[in-house]
Amino acid sequence: MAENAGNSNIITRKYLDSLLIQTRYMNADYPDPSFELYGKEFPSPIMTAALSHLDHFMFEGAAKEFAQGAADSGLLTWYGMADEEEIEMILSCGGTLIEVIKPYADRDIIYKKIEHAKEKGVLAVGIDIDHAFSPDGGPDEVSGYTMAPMTTAELTDICSSTDLPVIVKGVLSLYDTEEALKAGARGIVISHHNNRIEYAVPPLKILPEIAKEIDNTIPIFVDCEIKTGMDAFKAIALGADAVCIGRPLMTAIKDNGAQGVCDYLKKAEAELKKTMAFTGCKSIADIKNYKLITTI
Repeated sequence: MAENAGNSNIITRKYLDSLLIQTRYMNADYPDPSFELYGKEFPSPIMTAALSHLDHFMFEGAAKEFAQGAADSGLLTWYGMADEEEIEMILSCGGTLIEVIKPYADRDIIYKKIEHAKEKGVLAVGIDIDHAFSPDGGPDEVSGYTMAPMTTAELTDICSSTDLPVIVKGVLSLYDTEEALKAGARGIVISHHNNRIEYAVPPLKILPEIAKEIDNTIPIFVDCEIKTGMDAFKAIALGADAVCIGRPLMTAIKDNGAQGVCDYLKKAEAELKKTMAFTGCKSIADIKNYKLITTI
């Protein structure tokens, strides 16, 4: 067997790169990639992925650099597995935040975090359903907390407990899509969580099937190997509403702090606008009607 044959990140990248565009210059115009999410306007549907523990595995202050850079870009910030103080620090940078909450076995922690998010003005919260299991299939342990798989009934109770949008993160099948819809989720993130399971279907390969099921009723976000504005264009063309960039921002933080994060996000936004211009797509709605060509 070839080395890294089952690495889901490699499989995902290969699929992304197999998707090709056709240029359309006649009757084109300067594009506007702005879009609305939960009643708030953003310059583009590019946003950060839900990074976490940045101060722990990078350097002290990395989380603040990340949050400030995202805020300065004007784009939306996702963040996860943070205590109340860290969430408040991220919000103090002036950006808009979606907080991702792990599937704590003690469900009261989830409700407490949602209550705090609501109080502090977080735009939405996510439930990280794919973080329930450890690599051996047992209960996952994160920062001393035990995780547990989520039932549809539990998710329903969580969604109905708040007027904040609840987004289900870690969806990679029609089954989980259907259960999220039944529970009243107001968004999903299609993701294999950075190769959390080997041989996972690339998010963009399953995306059209999921988008058909959702039928524009709730937003679809996509992460995993999204690195550029071209990647964002491809995801939106296949049915996503927005995309999340993760690992490249960690390099940007390390190289140039908040400015590096801001510059990377704005560069990706510029790449998206370029791709829109070259394909005759004047708006995000136009991208959703654009047909890609695949080589595999």
